[in-house]
Amino acid sequence: MMNFEDLFSGFAKRKVAIVGDVMLDTYWWGNVDRISPEAPVPVVALRKKELRVGGAANVALNTVSMGAQTTIFSIIGKDDDGKELMRLLSENNIDTSGVLASDQRITTNKTRVMSRNQQMMRLDAEMTSDIDTSLEDALLQKINNYFTNGKPDVLIFEDYNKGVLTPRLIAALIKLCKEHNVVTTVDPKKKNFLSFKGVTIFKPNLKEIKEGLNLLVDAVDVSSLKDMHAALQEKLGHQISFITLSEKGVFYQDGEDMKIIPTHIRNIADVSGAGDTVIAVASLVYASSHNMHLSAEMANIAGGLVCEEVGTAPINRQKLLDECELLLGE
Repeated sequence: MMNFEDLFSGFAKRKVAIVGDVMLDTYWWGNVDRISPEAPVPVVALRKKELRVGGAANVALNTVSMGAQTTIFSIIGKDDDGKELMRLLSENNIDTSGVLASDQRITTNKTRVMSRNQQMMRLDAEMTSDIDTSLEDALLQKINNYFTNGKPDVLIFEDYNKGVLTPRLIAALIKLCKEHNVVTTVDPKKKNFLSFKGVTIFKPNLKEIKEGLNLLVDAVDVSSLKDMHAALQEKLGHQISFITLSEKGVFYQDGEDMKIIPTHIRNIADVSGAGDTVIAVASLVYASSHNMHLSAEMANIAGGLVCEEVGTAPINRQKLLDECELLLGE
């Protein structure tokens, strides 16, 4: 029987590197009581503003919440949003020594207007073009230095198509991790979908895998998912497929070991950020145990737990430990 107390206490010894697109999540909370006389839109009476970390930064928030030593590598703009993001990361004990500020970029900021726990509108300030060669080189230098001073247990690629993860950077980092025997995990998006050749764990959702491989499959069963894994492996040569299936749960395949793990019934408030939690927990558990079945089970529980919160929120370590003991501790 798995000793979850020991597993969770061991997370403090784990070092996690996260490379990808960081962003600031801004929430404007207010009340709607009338329609504007100027246009047929609701008038939101602003009550409070709240800043949270998003994208790769939210993955880092989740691994830190689990107790792991976490360093993030990314590019932000030399702007007020970037300063706020760095402040939030530092406040949450995330090592920001791998974050570079550039006057060629802006910091991604997603502003959500919220009323009665519903999203009324989202405003995105962002650049999506790839970073240039000089920024690639500077980021690679940062990561190489980090590996020289003590390699991580796992490197997580967190791609949001905002330009930090370029094909050249991806290939160089996978090569570096193979040389140092470091686990690599990926949360992909469409643009670089087939660039992550030779990683340990590839974690798309069902929509992303259909788009990335141009598949027209409606069935969600072990047989069709096994075929997707085979098609992916032909292109990527990776070890493990870990596919999230929304309300149907998750599927993993590692060699001949494969399974669909159904979701546990939850009161869903908001699904935003759940994918960040899933990749964070799966990566950390796999780096600790090299047991993909356990990693998928725990990530599935964690993803469900954060959906009970409104907005992006990290996993609560104690809640996850209690749920794992309750649901998996037979």
